[in-house]
Amino acid sequence: MITLQDVAKRAGVAPITVSRVVNNSGYVALEVRQRVQRAIADLGYVPNTLARSLRSRQTNTLALILTDITNPFFTTVARGVEDAASDAGFMVIFCNTDERESEEEKYLRMLLQKRVDGILLVPARSGAHSLPLIQQQGTAVVVLDRRVENAQVDVVRCDSEEAACELGRLLLSLGHTEIVLLAGPPGVSTSEDRIAGFRRALAEAGMPLRGRILHGEFTQESGYMMAEQVLALTPRPTALFAANNFIAIGAFKALEEQGIRVPEEMALVAFDDIPPSLVIAPFLTVASQPAYAMGQKAVERLLQRLRNEGPEECQEILLPTELILRRSSGEKRA
Repeated sequence: MITLQDVAKRAGVAPITVSRVVNNSGYVALEVRQRVQRAIADLGYVPNTLARSLRSRQTNTLALILTDITNPFFTTVARGVEDAASDAGFMVIFCNTDERESEEEKYLRMLLQKRVDGILLVPARSGAHSLPLIQQQGTAVVVLDRRVENAQVDVVRCDSEEAACELGRLLLSLGHTEIVLLAGPPGVSTSEDRIAGFRRALAEAGMPLRGRILHGEFTQESGYMMAEQVLALTPRPTALFAANNFIAIGAFKALEEQGIRVPEEMALVAFDDIPPSLVIAPFLTVASQPAYAMGQKAVERLLQRLRNEGPEECQEILLPTELILRRSSGEKRA
């Protein structure tokens, strides 16, 4: 095994100089630093990060716990997290809970045993149990995308309620009076906020609710099944509001199979965009959230906590959404 002393001998410097280069600590002249780096490369030296972490009580590792890594929104969040963490010298462990609290707890216990430096959490359901588990261990944590009621924790998210209200207003302005919201599961803040925004848009227009909300999961399968329920309603609605992009994809498939044309016979809008790489041509009208920036901002806040920088009180960082109009919402009805 190549040791630090081997590198020092190869570079013609003292072992402490190699240590300073490896750990990026203390002054080392540029020419000497380059000589040490060449010796490291020539010998294939790999620093013993485990021993270093035991001394410093830091692992230079963060964890990101997501509810659905297959969703392009969360994939983009993860990329923002990874890029920001890498720039700061941290590795990231990715975990996927499939919206199950039992999986979330299992991962958290494993991560806390491994003593990751900080955790970025998209809570499954309410997240009420997980945060105390993390905070009791003194581990820094930032919540992404969702709120956790009555919790003292840093949060980075978008204003789902306001953005949902904007989507609702759009459909109403286009002349739709029979609109159904295909919502996510009860008890998840993003689902509840989007329902609240939709209700607010209807209330502003003086329209009764009349059972316009269906509850499901944030999945394509759930979107498909909820759309099938909608098509059985009398009178049949003229517009669907999908609470996320996966629900929208599933709903669109159900409409397509039944020969329902979008937007000519059924308008469709959704939360979260679909990356251009996944579609031939952008089609869906959406309230787009800055997923990449959300991941970056969450890492920035977590690093502030780890470095004892920034505000001491917990922060709720709200990022702006963008209403993107495309063909799926259609034109104003006659």
